[in-house]
Amino acid sequence: MHTHVFHRLVGATALAQGMPGARQAYVPQPLVGRSAAELKHYIEGNDAITGRPFMQEVIEGLTSPLGDEDLIGVSFERTTPRLVEPDSEDNLQALFNGNQWTDHLPVILPTEARVEAMLAGTTHAPDEVVGRLRPTAFREFWEFTVEKVAINAVMAGARPEYLPVILALAASGQTARSSSTTSFGTLSVVNGPIRDEIGMSSGIGIMGPFNHANTTIGRAYNLLSLNLQGGSEPGDTYMGSLGNAYNHGATFAEAEERSPWRPLHVQRGFEPGDSAVSIFVGGRYTLSGYGPRALWQEQFRTALAACENHSAPLIVLDPGVARDFAALGFDTKEKLIEWCAENARQPARQYWDDFLVTMPIQARALGLAGVEPYATRVKAGDDEEIRMFRPDEINIVVAGGETQAAWKMIGARLAPEATVSIDDWR
Repeated sequence: MHTHVFHRLVGATALAQGMPGARQAYVPQPLVGRSAAELKHYIEGNDAITGRPFMQEVIEGLTSPLGDEDLIGVSFERTTPRLVEPDSEDNLQALFNGNQWTDHLPVILPTEARVEAMLAGTTHAPDEVVGRLRPTAFREFWEFTVEKVAINAVMAGARPEYLPVILALAASGQTARSSSTTSFGTLSVVNGPIRDEIGMSSGIGIMGPFNHANTTIGRAYNLLSLNLQGGSEPGDTYMGSLGNAYNHGATFAEAEERSPWRPLHVQRGFEPGDSAVSIFVGGRYTLSGYGPRALWQEQFRTALAACENHSAPLIVLDPGVARDFAALGFDTKEKLIEWCAENARQPARQYWDDFLVTMPIQARALGLAGVEPYATRVKAGDDEEIRMFRPDEINIVVAGGETQAAWKMIGARLAPEATVSIDDWR
């Protein structure tokens, strides 16, 4: 059973799983914010796709005997030609755009010569398997090679020396183009010597289109996620209601030399001389501020309370802000993170209302079963303030141009196993 806006996606997923005849029933969208009476009307009314009574569709789908077509299933050819036919540049740009192989901006056409030049950026063989990606947990994984990644790097306008970073991102198994209705994006933070080797920026404008390496690496990650996971087509393989600007590619370097604290990759178990990239998933909210000023604690508490309680913040601090916090006694990132976790609070009523709108109801079930931290949160009275995040859910990265004592809180969790060695892909 589904809501009607997923009709195309359901059909495509059933086909990919070899069950194109699977019985489906549809109610109208939306569900969130509707009264019990309205939701009951959905069930007692007609199927939003077929127009037949919804419960009749459900009962017949569960009880009707399976026919021959239901039992046969389906398989289809998954391979694709290595090359497209030659044509004019205008026609090829139109072909790539029409087939949803681009981000709808012009691309550098990936000729064999350009891809070969890109492959010079790594010692790995073109046919070596890099990893697997898929846009949602309900679709099959697509496996891809070094050459496939190089093709997308060419399309994005990247240079060969950027390829190890792009391969590391691809190898993470984390798509930059999630199909979640909540419109996830990704942010990637690069650490280690490769930042200077390829001219990445950790200074002015790091999160904007002001540096070639930052911009094209992020774009390549998004393009390869589009093309090497089976698509990212609105209404089919992409269902983000509002979309996300981070899908243009937000990749930047941490300002390690200007930070008073350990860099992110060292916190994640790497050596200072290693090069690595960390991938954050989310990007649904961004809060900004300045300081720390005299009232920074009140300002931070207000900002933390405004965070989505199921999406802990990635806090990006300008180096000047980080040094000021260190002067206030926060001589490690961990101390500031602990303060944030302790002071990020909401009334329980608001916490659960927001949480259940966008996250599985199982969270409350886990709380009732005694699983922490949900158990403590479930027991709280409606007006009792509860902690929104654990310290291990909050991250801090130091970057910026020191033209303003600025910071941002971005709803973005560190993806599992998603600090990846870049050196492994040189």
